[in-house]
Amino acid sequence: MVRQRARAVTLNDVAALAGVSVATASKALNGRNEVAAATRSRVLAAADKLAFQPNVLAKGLISGRTRTVGLLTDELAGRFAIPILLGVENALGNEQMSVMLCDARGDAIRRRHYIRTLLARQVDGFIILGDSNDIRASLTADIPVPVVYVYCESDDPDDLSILADDAGGARLATEHLVQLGRSRIAHITGPESYRAARDRVTAMRAVLDEAGLALVGDPLYGEWSQAWGRHATRVLLAAHPEIDAIFCGNDQIGAGAAQALFDLGRRVPADVALVGYDNWDIFAADCRPPLTTVDLNLQQLGATAVEYLFAALDGAQQSGVLRQPCRLVVRESTIV
Repeated sequence: MVRQRARAVTLNDVAALAGVSVATASKALNGRNEVAAATRSRVLAAADKLAFQPNVLAKGLISGRTRTVGLLTDELAGRFAIPILLGVENALGNEQMSVMLCDARGDAIRRRHYIRTLLARQVDGFIILGDSNDIRASLTADIPVPVVYVYCESDDPDDLSILADDAGGARLATEHLVQLGRSRIAHITGPESYRAARDRVTAMRAVLDEAGLALVGDPLYGEWSQAWGRHATRVLLAAHPEIDAIFCGNDQIGAGAAQALFDLGRRVPADVALVGYDNWDIFAADCRPPLTTVDLNLQQLGATAVEYLFAALDGAQQSGVLRQPCRLVVRESTIV
């Protein structure tokens, strides 16, 4: 026996159950002021009883919007893209909107192709997703709909860029170590070419200076890897055996540092306190001991980008740079 698909509930059904015209039912469901409160309540109750779902496509045709947003990234496989994308998707889903994702993979030709493709699909706006919280060339001139940049900073000050606050995160980490009474603090981080690495060093030095302390040795710039964390830690301890804390530029470096300290017979945190960055669970939570770290709140970063894109779609376009605060996640690598 062939099962027939249940007929979809229509606005006509809602109007009939509520005892009003279709026009009145539509106005009530769309929050129009000209509908009496009692009538609105009756329509909403009917819609709830019938499990009525508005036709999003029809609403889009009426409003002139497709209720879709284009998200363009250069590095979907990177550490930061997926959590931000999840934040974007959740925020859009709450508004019955959807996201169309394109990964240009760092290729300018592919990027231009995807911009044309998304515009042909008539997306309402764009989110440009970076992979390093660094400055990038603006794409806004080629995009005739609102654009928000997230985890990257457009080089055009008229654009709106939403970043993780790298300097603020480094300040949280360093203040935590100082408050614990650590006074001989060193720093291991990634390549000096990354603005994030440089900004964190600047903020760290400022906190130490405020506390009347100095960084032990020079910042050690290298790779964002466990291998670099192990090597740099051995170098640091050989040159400065008095070190009692290390702030690491990411959790991979922090996990490598923890391994090296164990091999050298240094107890974490009794002898050397350790702080990472990013709150990447596979390294931070699984480190031995679990790693105190700075969380970038990446999903919230994506949700914030959607919030500002909605504002732009409503005519409240903003510009400049917005830095979202990070938070310190305290684990056993700093607390004895």
